[in-house]
Amino acid sequence: MSRFVLRLLGLSLLCAVSLPCASADSPAAAKTPTPKELLERSKPEEWRKPDPENLLLMQLPQGRVMIELAPDFTPLHAANIRTLVREHYFDGLAVIRVQDNFVSQWGDPEDDDKGDKSKLRSLGKAKRTLPSEYTRPIDSKLPWTALPDGDVYAPEVGFSEGFPAARDKASGQEWLTHCYGMVGVARDVGPETGSGSSLYAVIGQAPRGLDRNLAIAGRVLQGMEYLSGLPRGTGPLGFYEKPAQRLTIQSIRLVADLPAAERGKLEVLRTDSATFAALIEAKRNRRDDFYKLPAGKIDLCSINIPVRGP
Repeated sequence: MSRFVLRLLGLSLLCAVSLPCASADSPAAAKTPTPKELLERSKPEEWRKPDPENLLLMQLPQGRVMIELAPDFTPLHAANIRTLVREHYFDGLAVIRVQDNFVSQWGDPEDDDKGDKSKLRSLGKAKRTLPSEYTRPIDSKLPWTALPDGDVYAPEVGFSEGFPAARDKASGQEWLTHCYGMVGVARDVGPETGSGSSLYAVIGQAPRGLDRNLAIAGRVLQGMEYLSGLPRGTGPLGFYEKPAQRLTIQSIRLVADLPAAERGKLEVLRTDSATFAALIEAKRNRRDDFYKLPAGKIDLCSINIPVRGP
């Protein structure tokens, strides 16, 4: 696709969300709208409410972290995590690892290599190991918003059901990607040694080399500051060396199990909406008082999916 066609596509997307539009060569076209302006013009139907059965509320001493599960990509892991949460498995466990520019990880401290395995908390009805679920067959029935630019790690990248994803049409497979805020399933060396009893959130530069090597269970919608702003661990791989360094998890609950008054009203911008497409194009070809030269390209993990609500 030529650059001229891409510019016209960007203008048409901006028009689709009722912004003042001008020809590509006019002075009015030189300044791109801000994300705030685009979101203010969004339509109610462009926002979705996450399914309460797929929404976790992690309560930390500093505040709450909201995590949306991705059952269409990792259904077995999502189901196992729900079981663990409903059995209050995570309550009183801890953030055990914070590795700078990489991940924050939480789970049972005794599950560390130096832990006492005899003291491991029981998983109850949850499974201790699961199939890897690193990829899934491409599902043409589900929305897919492709990015127009290339990607180093996959033939095609974009967004599916609100999650950054990649796909390979030659193999017929697609998968979630390790962008900032994504929540993955920690495991041992074997690919089927993860259960969801230990999870991590990406807090640094996107470690895309992990794609298709670890199961991704979802992403953080709110509260990333409580996971990314923690003191870094001083042990190997960022593990905390002393129990006093760990951050205790007060509780994790499924929003579906909370009283209606405590569920909140989170909304996520649909990644198959015109406003989201306009946000992508505005960021690809950003021009304002500060940006004089638009990049003309964008990578998958530099795109934030807007979330609103308490």
